[in-house]
Amino acid sequence: MSMRILLAEDDRHLNDTLTYQLESEHFNVDSCFDGEEALFYGEQNIYDVILLDRMLPGMEGTDVLTSLRHKGISTPVILITALGTLSDKVTGLDLGADDYLVKPFAFEELMARIRCVTRRPHTLTVNDTFSVADISWQASECILTGPSGSCTLSKKEAALMEIFVHSIGKTLQRTTILLKVWGPDSDVEEGNLDNYIHFLRRRLQITGSALQIKTIRGVGYCLQST
Repeated sequence: MSMRILLAEDDRHLNDTLTYQLESEHFNVDSCFDGEEALFYGEQNIYDVILLDRMLPGMEGTDVLTSLRHKGISTPVILITALGTLSDKVTGLDLGADDYLVKPFAFEELMARIRCVTRRPHTLTVNDTFSVADISWQASECILTGPSGSCTLSKKEAALMEIFVHSIGKTLQRTTILLKVWGPDSDVEEGNLDNYIHFLRRRLQITGSALQIKTIRGVGYCLQST
């Protein structure tokens, strides 16, 4: 599953350019142009990294960062700004930023900074095989393998499986799943989630896995052993 990035940049040309470049690298990008919107998106706590312009209309990036940290949101934040003095950098880092990138910058440098703050030095998407209980999950190929064989999952099924295999035994709220898979701007109906949960249960059965996705009534779902 691709990493999800929030880009908050009020320069529309730069915003469009970075969005295009990041999506070309297979990121899922949500972009916005002012501080209040950036705070709303960031509060959803569904992002792998936030690229935050320091000087945003409505609410400055430093205020957005401070508010997110006060709310306990620890998503890695890279401040992007034209203010490049040492004191500016120190202030940004002291407020809770994980890195600081001064404009203008090369896209290759931004990619390196993202790799650094997300602590995935070799790849920016999940390309390895993850094993849990009696299944293995190959995210790059969307292949689920169990005791009786393998099957290929659709994009949405894969996004759901990625969340479940990394949260085995934990109850995931419906709203959290919807935000992580469909994003904050989606008007997807909750019934669609139930449909995809049904599809995933069938996939697990096909592979012969003893794992089951349990419905936690009124809350969400949990992947657990029978």
